[in-house]
Amino acid sequence: HIAMKAVDVKAEFNAQDISNMTWAYATLDIPHPVLFEALGDQVVASKHSKDFNPQAISNTAWAYAKVGIDHPELFEKLAN
Repeated sequence: HIAMKAVDVKAEFNAQDISNMTWAYATLDIPHPVLFEALGDQVVASKHSKDFNPQAISNTAWAYAKVGIDHPELFEKLAN
């Protein structure tokens, strides 16, 4: 499954990759808590948040809201 492969290689993802992956799953209405948690944790643990442009921030936040996955630390990091 592509989501689990993405979890395995999440450290290789840049901000755009994370935004695109979460947006795609949310657009298809596929909540995948393991994937969303891992990608959110990756942003929180890295310096990715400074690389998010306004569109990527919006898409990522929308994706988490759309699938109903809460990640307060991610939202805090994106807000700063």
